[in-house]
Parts: sequence; C-alpha cells; structure tokens
Amino acid sequence: MKIWNRTRHVAVGVCLALGASLTWADEVQVAVAANFAAPFQKIAANFEAATGHKAVAIVGSTGKFYTQIKAGAPFEILLAADDETPRKLVDEGLAVKGQTFTYATGKLVLWSTKPDGVNAQGEVLKKGNFTHLAIANPKLAPYGAAAVETLKALGLYDSLSAKIVQGESIGQAHQFVSTGNAELGFVALSQVAPPDKPAVGSMWVVPAKLYTPILQDAALLNKGADKAAAQALMTYLRGDAAKAVIKSYGYGL
Repeated sequence: MKIWNRTRHVAVGVCLALGASLTWADEVQVAVAANFAAPFQKIAANFEAATGHKAVAIVGSTGKFYTQIKAGAPFEILLAADDETPRKLVDEGLAVKGQTFTYATGKLVLWSTKPDGVNAQGEVLKKGNFTHLAIANPKLAPYGAAAVETLKALGLYDSLSAKIVQGESIGQAHQFVSTGNAELGFVALSQVAPPDKPAVGSMWVVPAKLYTPILQDAALLNKGADKAAAQALMTYLRGDAAKAVIKSYGYGL
C-alpha cells in the first residue's frame, strides 16, 4: 500500500508539472431495475473499457430500491423502471436536481417457454386454459403495474386474478415462467429477446395503448454527486454506444 501511494504521488506530481489533469479510475454503485440487467451488463463492460471506471450493478425492483435509498443504501446511481421514483427522490432531496433523464422506454410482453404457448394476439388470456400467470408485484415494479393495466384494459383482470402469481421484481416473474412454475408471464421484451441469443418460446408484444408508457429514468443520487465515476456513467448512458446497446434489446429511446 505504501509503495502504491508513493507511485501515485509521483505520478500526480509529474502530471501537475506537465500541466495535465489526472482522473483516477473508480467504482460506481448502480441500482439497476431487474428488466435492465442484461443490457446494463454489456454497457458496464463497454463503459469500463472506455473510461477505466467500473460500474458495480445491484439488480432488483425499483420499489425496493426506493425504500433502501431512503434508508441510506450506498447507491450512487439509480436506473429505475419508471420515471416516478427518480422524481420522488429529487423532491425528497435524495437525488440531484436536474440530473435525471429517460434512458429507455420499456416494452411489455406476454411470454411462454412453449413455442405454441402464446399467439401473436395473446388470445390465450381469453381462453384461460392455464393455471398460473406470473407478474411482478405492481406495488414495487412498474412492469407489474403495466401488466395489471393490460388485464384491466382487456376486461380480464377479475376473471384471471386467482391465477396470478407475483414476483418481487420482473426478474422473479421471468424466473417463475422459465422454471415452469407458471405457464405464462408478463415480462420485459428485453428479457426474452436478447440480441445475442435466439428467442425462446413464444410471446405477444402487448400493444402500447393498453398500458401507461414505461419511461425508465436514471437518477444521480446524492452519494454519487461528487464522484467522477458516477458522473462519467451518467454521461456515458446518454451517448451513442450505450444507446445502441439499449436499442438492440428492444427498448424505445
């Protein structure tokens, strides 16, 4: 440790003597909505290669992150599954004002692991010939709220409510279907149509008119306000390289 510090001090002195600026690579702690786990993994790798900073992802539900941030969790950036949570955090003085933006617009799908489980119009919902329908907890996860909106818009919520099984996050809802514990599930398009793998099973891309747009916002939290790595990631997420990854997973921009 002493040797490293000495080397660092020498390097700083050389840079100052040359009139250059020096920014040391650092880590940024990022709370990532479950639907965005796969694209963020790619973005984080590209970000580290481009800047030297490391983005450490903690994946979960937006509602749970909100509670944890209020309790003092050490997150520096929140990549939410909605735009409401970042706005609340700004209003409550826990995120930096003027440092929120929509990084992606989510798309909801009805998914089955079976090739013939879901047709292009989602008619299986009307037939009701299944035992379990997985959704994310609508009180914690925006995709879960969108699923409930969709069922109500179709006039099917009351008839199917007894078949609904809730996961804490959209990641858990996806797990229920992928493990066979639910025949169907409302999940994010990004989870079942990744750009580097063949799609599994069958799906219905839910028409956007059936649910409130899922605007997913990023927020620079107070704990990251003075961190170079956090500021660099917020800038990187707005750039073309990150946008290309986000778009490849089926998100709107």
